[in-house]
Amino acid sequence: MLRSPIFYFIIVLFISSCEEKKTITPETKAIRKEAFSLREKADENYQKQNFNTAFYEFSKSKAIFESLKDSPTSSKDSANIGYILIQMASIQQVNGDYYGSKETVTEALPFVKNNKNYISCINNLLGIADKELSLYDDAIYYYRESVKYSKDLAEKQYPLSNIAALYIQQKKYNKAISILEFLLESPLSKKILMEKTKVNTKATYQDNLGYAYFKNGNEEKGFDLMQEGLRLRIENEDTYGSIESYLHLADYYSKKDLKKSDENALKAYTISTKLNSVDERLEALQILISNNNSPQDTKYVKKYFTLNDSIIKVRNNFKNKFAKIKYDSKKEKDENEKLRLEKAENQLSLQRASYMRIVFAIVFVFLVILIAILIRYFKNKNKAIELKTSYDTETRIAKKIHDELANDVFQVIAFAESQPLSTENTKENLLQKLDDIYGRVRGISRENNSIDTGINFTRTIKEMLSAYNTKERNIMVTNLEQINWETIDDMKKITISRILQELMVNMKKHSGANLVVIKFESDQKSILINYMDNGVGCEKSTIVKNGLQNMSNRILAVNGTFDIETEIGKGFKVKITMPEQTQIKA
Repeated sequence: MLRSPIFYFIIVLFISSCEEKKTITPETKAIRKEAFSLREKADENYQKQNFNTAFYEFSKSKAIFESLKDSPTSSKDSANIGYILIQMASIQQVNGDYYGSKETVTEALPFVKNNKNYISCINNLLGIADKELSLYDDAIYYYRESVKYSKDLAEKQYPLSNIAALYIQQKKYNKAISILEFLLESPLSKKILMEKTKVNTKATYQDNLGYAYFKNGNEEKGFDLMQEGLRLRIENEDTYGSIESYLHLADYYSKKDLKKSDENALKAYTISTKLNSVDERLEALQILISNNNSPQDTKYVKKYFTLNDSIIKVRNNFKNKFAKIKYDSKKEKDENEKLRLEKAENQLSLQRASYMRIVFAIVFVFLVILIAILIRYFKNKNKAIELKTSYDTETRIAKKIHDELANDVFQVIAFAESQPLSTENTKENLLQKLDDIYGRVRGISRENNSIDTGINFTRTIKEMLSAYNTKERNIMVTNLEQINWETIDDMKKITISRILQELMVNMKKHSGANLVVIKFESDQKSILINYMDNGVGCEKSTIVKNGLQNMSNRILAVNGTFDIETEIGKGFKVKITMPEQTQIKA
């Protein structure tokens, strides 16, 4: 994953020591002092990366500043609120809550509408969030807005470098090279980068420029620039930045020297582990798995899945914590207002009770009717899905017989009619052609025959998957034996077998993958199947056209769910969840 030179702007602190108006009361001064104290503590914890504590203190400080909205200092307090919201959004981005950060930073806009520095920073944060959410066009728009509101080149550098990093991700290498060369070579930019504090920034530009040149075909120049970037980072003890250099070099060597590629990927993995940088660890593991050049490949795959699952859980926990902190702050702010309204609510409660009885009666009747309609709808829908799946399977078999066998049979007939069968060579040729046709008929039959759902089920699955194993392609299956298949009904086993077959056929036809990993998991209620390959990927809009409609129908028919993650050049992932017992909807 390409990283921007910094994750967010160094926010310009505003001066809050101006003379207060004489009309400010001592009570207002005391409240503002408490708000400033909380904000300063939050900034200290932010720098120490105590993000939970910092987020809580920022939220409390914001609530206090908001309570002063009618005071003579309200304009200054608005700037404080805007600053706090920007910091809170930055914390959310550090912890992967990009949707939450967009919501928070958008909330800051009304408070900073006259401050260009803050507007520039807000647009940069929105760009980062959209980049991480793969909304690349929106991200570039916000980065350009950030450039527009930046007051000088020193501030413009950050969103410009973010745009360059995004262009590399989109494989628009010439555009990325143009921006990065400007940042490195323009006289004013060179002057800025000569500052001691800008060494790491310069190293980042050189590394990204080298990577862009390498991906654009100029490997020699790209390699030299990437090496120079790594040298600067090591000299300046930029340990975190060196991770990206090693990942780029691992990618460079992946087509030239797998041993060196593995060495660089392992360096990136070791450093990112020490710094608890999970995304970079995942990327390093992906390179090691893709290289397939180590006896520890299975170990790397297991680490990848374990780490990927843990980061999802950790980031979800952070999202929940941040949401709770915001909720608690708002709850505390609204508590007094709530008490005031309770008296009025009590007076209306008796009148509401009589109206609610009528409403409940109407709603109850409506729900009964709605449930009846839904039962009928889903019953018909499931029948339609089953019929369509059967029809698609029959159509596919018919097409395969027509395309693969009909012409060959016709040619054999023509051969038999035109050649003297008494000749030994003619007989042998005829028998060989008939044997080939027989083998292909058995192959089609094997793809669509009945499935052994008894004690040999797992062996059947392994044999089916192993048929797709070749010298160029490695199929890895984990945890298959750990599922208690005896408790799972036959319909579910048949569905799982057919789904895996659909995925294998789709992979063989379209992906060009050399590594496929299928991981089975189970909890008390569901079976989870995680499929991942490192093939060419595709646009999500073309997935159904690529032959996975049958898979979708089969999953829906047994009340399952699935989630597909894919992009061009980034492989293909499917996460399938099914209830252990098939319960066809009534």
